[in-house]
Amino acid sequence: MKRFFSILLKILGGVLVFVILILVIAFYSTSGIVSVADEFFQAVKEKNIAKAHSYLAEDFKASTDEAALSDFLSKGAILNYKDSSWSERSVENGQGKLSGSVTTESGGTVPIEMTFTKEHDAWKIYSIQKQAAGLQSASNAGEETTGTAPPTAAASNIPSKAEQIALVSQSMHDFAISINAKSMDHFRKGIAKIWKDQASTKDLNETYGSYIKAEADLSILDNLEPNIEDGVKADENGMITLKGYYPTKPKRVNFEQGYIYEGGAWKLVMFNALIK
Repeated sequence: MKRFFSILLKILGGVLVFVILILVIAFYSTSGIVSVADEFFQAVKEKNIAKAHSYLAEDFKASTDEAALSDFLSKGAILNYKDSSWSERSVENGQGKLSGSVTTESGGTVPIEMTFTKEHDAWKIYSIQKQAAGLQSASNAGEETTGTAPPTAAASNIPSKAEQIALVSQSMHDFAISINAKSMDHFRKGIAKIWKDQASTKDLNETYGSYIKAEADLSILDNLEPNIEDGVKADENGMITLKGYYPTKPKRVNFEQGYIYEGGAWKLVMFNALIK
């Protein structure tokens, strides 16, 4: 019997060592993404949104400026960050993931999930997700998300008229910058990933080459508010189309822009402008 227990203890000891070894390897392999998360939240705690924004991946930055990031953190109470803990952590196929919670200065706990990607051999935050709090209907239940994610077939809400104006104005602003620069590189950074995957800067230069050749300075539209048609609805693919015009004289600038809900924001997938 003593010999049996001696063998059993050795086996259990070996298993324990193996488990500890696995844990050590797991913590070592995920230490990089944890460090980035800690540095990101430290910047958030210091209310240094510009620094926090610098930890985001390029696709994340393209869809989320500093103001949008600050708004997301504020609405989620994460702006009052105090501490964080991670119940799950993993790195696989060049992608990292952390699941856990953030504790706020007031003592509240916010469930959160973060994903990471490698850029120039450094970990960058690819997305941040938190469970929506409060009462939820079937149409808006789910997660509040910022960052890059696959496009959804339908968004929870059609953007308000003010949001529609902001979308059109931003897209036209980005388009004007690229036309003046004679390169659609800047414009391409702000479009949806699904469009970006299908069209290079060269492709977009060819598509909108007539505007570049005409040297049309559309930056004057920055000071005007677009008139957008009412009755905006999402189609079967979740795309909304915003049509309207800018009240320019003697010729009017008409537009038609398509957007899908991607990564927690409406992103451009179709753009047409006509001066007549």
